[in-house]
Amino acid sequence: MKYTVEIEIDKPIDRVIELFDNTDTMKQWMEGLQSVEHLSGTPGQPGAKLKLKFKMGSREFEMIETVTVRNLPDEFTGTYEANGVLNTVKNSFIKLSDAKTKYVTENEFQLKGFMKVMAFLMPGAFKKQSLKFMEAFKKFVESQN
Repeated sequence: MKYTVEIEIDKPIDRVIELFDNTDTMKQWMEGLQSVEHLSGTPGQPGAKLKLKFKMGSREFEMIETVTVRNLPDEFTGTYEANGVLNTVKNSFIKLSDAKTKYVTENEFQLKGFMKVMAFLMPGAFKKQSLKFMEAFKKFVESQN
């Protein structure tokens, strides 16, 4: 399953990138994120791994992020692995003006077992969740100086 989501952020591209690239602020905009643990590699660089722990309602799960490409603002790509899910996300940032940035994500999911059934029954749920995270990031960035 593949899809692209984009959103415009009313902040300069340099500020958007600065906030996107800061794992210390992820909990402020990423719903359900409980902790971020550096596992290996140079943080934010290709090969680096993070363990992200989430709690959504009563459900807890972990996800491993592996950075595969870092060429900001043009591309920041990573893989996200959890039970039955491998998600590859390419993030791109485009300067629209001195005060406006377009944020684009290209998402590809490889699913197994129950998650494959979920994607078949509710394919829009994945895109909706991606957009929800992007909108939360936009709101966070626009609230910062």
